[in-house]
Amino acid sequence: MSGDALHTYEPTDLDEMSPRQAVDAVTADIRDHHITVDGTGLFNATRHIDLLCHLAARMAADVEYQLAPNIADLPPAETLGASAGHMGRAIAHYTQALAPLITLTTTAQDMPQQKLDSLDHHSRLRIHLDDARRALAAARTALEVPRTPAAASAPTPARLPAPAIRRRA
Repeated sequence: MSGDALHTYEPTDLDEMSPRQAVDAVTADIRDHHITVDGTGLFNATRHIDLLCHLAARMAADVEYQLAPNIADLPPAETLGASAGHMGRAIAHYTQALAPLITLTTTAQDMPQQKLDSLDHHSRLRIHLDDARRALAAARTALEVPRTPAAASAPTPARLPAPAIRRRA
């Protein structure tokens, strides 16, 4: 697919996938829709942020849902929480990539000095996109942790101590 083709996945599609399938789908979308130094690249970057935010929010909700009794078919809450944390790092790097991307997209690079100045912006952009890619890979890896029979069942909610009754003497 070219960088200017519309994205493949919508959040509603992601909601019908397992967490691992959803991470794979977002990873494929990011891989297929490159960040270029133009309006299309800026659109792709904001789209990637949207997909990552949706996925992180969904995983956080799945953690809460997993902690409820008798829930099956989800990875353990600890696994989902770790993956959501990596998603948060990917989101942070994508949003940090916006500043150099916007500068490169909106600043003329006709003069030699402008081209020289843009090297730092290109470097920062590449660093943030590479770090985001690594964070997304870590989110996927976290979901690959094999489930043990004990981890497959929902944890028992902790009992709260009974409130102490205060009496006046």
